[in-house]
Amino acid sequence: MSLTRTATGSSLRNSSSFPAAEVEASAGAAPVARRYVPGSGYATNTARWSVDLDDGRRVFVKRALDDVAAGWLRDEVRVYASVAGSFLPRFVGWHDAPGETLLVIEDLGDAHWPPPWSSDQISAVLATLDSVHETTPPPGLPPLEAARDRLDGWPAVAADPEPLLSTGLCSPEWLEAALGTLEATSRACVLSGDALLHLDVRSDNLCLRGEQVLLVDWNFACVGNPLIDLVAWLPSLRLEGGPEPWELVPDSHGLAALLAGFFASRAGLPPPETAPTVREFQRRQATVALEWAARELGLTTLSA
Repeated sequence: MSLTRTATGSSLRNSSSFPAAEVEASAGAAPVARRYVPGSGYATNTARWSVDLDDGRRVFVKRALDDVAAGWLRDEVRVYASVAGSFLPRFVGWHDAPGETLLVIEDLGDAHWPPPWSSDQISAVLATLDSVHETTPPPGLPPLEAARDRLDGWPAVAADPEPLLSTGLCSPEWLEAALGTLEATSRACVLSGDALLHLDVRSDNLCLRGEQVLLVDWNFACVGNPLIDLVAWLPSLRLEGGPEPWELVPDSHGLAALLAGFFASRAGLPPPETAPTVREFQRRQATVALEWAARELGLTTLSA
């Protein structure tokens, strides 16, 4: 979904500095070799390494480069330390001190990180999301409903449509005719629920090891309507050669409109400093989500 939260005006720490002592304390073994792992996502305020330990284990280390990323890691640890599930990589340890926050989990370099996708792999992710949603959430996770104002971008588009129109995703005439329906649908869709949610399901946040699906980057974890995890994944899946979203979710109950508004309200904005490429990805996802929402709501084509 690329719900990337970004730091503004923050000073990034040295990304090449490897915290060997902190890794040893967190993992219980000394690092003997390491390889820097470029991030596959869109935020640039974390550093990552694949690390060999002197006890024969290989682990993955993610280090925060600013205070925003440190908060993300604390949010992730809330899940890793409290939830048991086959969809989670093994939690090794973590370190949290002023100026130095890092997370250590098992290394997943031997897994398949899609794309490409097969139909069996898509089915495996669907089954895994069911398992996630059936898992009791850990204490302290926020409700998805609390994020409605951040997710629903249509009020921002109504206040200033120019960023969206500058992308060429839709015509002014189409937006004028469709905006009221999109706003009302997004405002009315149900976000409440008691399911554990990942809320950022996409290919750079999941991998497959045989038939097992593992989800990483749990910093958006919350509690709410389980359908949103699937709805939020499908535009990026479509961009990677997957099926049309409505083939997997014939009725999103308004969540497609909500998702379209999230992407549409951001796609035309300047890129944030710590996620310089995220706007183009949001624009591409908006293309899919807008078509999906228009189809579901019986709106005219985007070019009309």
